Amino acid sequence: MGLGNGNAPPQVRDKRGEFLKGHPPVFKHSTNPLHADDWLRAIERQLEIAYAFRSHHVPAGLMKLKKKEFLALKQGSMTIAEYHDKFIQLSWYAPTEVDEDEKRHELFMEGLNGGLQYQLLSHTFASFQQLVDKALVIENKCHQMEDKKRKFQGQQSRSNSRFHANPQ
Repeated sequence: MGLGNGNAPPQVRDKRGEFLKGHPPVFKHSTNPLHADDWLRAIERQLEIAYAFRSHHVPAGLMKLKKKEFLALKQGSMTIAEYHDKFIQLSWYAPTEVDEDEKRHELFMEGLNGGLQYQLLSHTFASFQQLVDKALVIENKCHQMEDKKRKFQGQQSRSNSRFHANPQ
C-alpha cells in the first residue's frame, strides 16, 4: 500500500482563505460601461466564494432556526438601539423577508412594544432608517418625561411628609 493507491482523503479547499485573499477591486469612475461590468463580475465571484463558505461551515438547520428567531423577534425590555441591532443581526438569516424597505418597516414595527408602535403607526416614513430614527427620538422623549415625573413625585412626597410631620 503506497501513497498513490487512490485511497487518500480528498483535498479540502480552504474557502475562508480563498475569500480573504480575494480582496475585491474598488470601482472608480469610468466612462467605459464595460469597466463597471467587469468590476461587478469580480464582486460576484467574491460573493460566490462567501456563499460557498457559509454553506460549508454553517448548517442549514441553524440558518432556519435563526430565521424563525428573527421572525419572532419582539422588542420586549430592549431599548430601540438594542432591538435595532438584534433586528439587523438576525435579518441576515432571512434575506427574502427584508429585501425591500417596506418589508423591513413592517417587521420592525410588528416587533415594537405596543405604545411605541401605536405612536409610530400614524406616520409615514420614506425609509427604514427614518422609522428607526423616529423611534429613537420618541423613546428618548418618553425617558425624559418619566424622569420629570419621578422628580415631581419626589418633590410632592417630600412636601407632604413635612406637612404630616407636625400634625398638631
